[in-house]
Amino acid sequence: MDLFVAKETAFQQRDRKIVAYEDLEIGVFRLDGNFYAYRNQCAHRGGPVCQGKILEKVEEVIAQDKTSQGLKFSQEHIHIICPWHGYEYKIKSGLHPGNKQVGLKKYDVKLRDGGVYVVL
Repeated sequence: MDLFVAKETAFQQRDRKIVAYEDLEIGVFRLDGNFYAYRNQCAHRGGPVCQGKILEKVEEVIAQDKTSQGLKFSQEHIHIICPWHGYEYKIKSGLHPGNKQVGLKKYDVKLRDGGVYVVL
């Protein structure tokens, strides 16, 4: 079954929509022209992860002599951060950046006739 989310034009870059179907909530994200969908349930404690902040990964800058030069925001890794306890997930994969065994339930997304659909 394909669940209609919204028209493709309703999504801006780094935008999200939350849709509900029966007792299921799914967050759909647009990033770099692609769409990603995940169950709105954090793997840590079940929080509404898809409603959290969307931020660039924070990275430490290390000099050649192995000393810290401070922190910076990543130019390529964008995360969703669960509002309950701060658990982070990569938007493009749904995986926790520090533990590839922890991730969000992922759904396929279809684009059809200008609409965005989640495949259930």
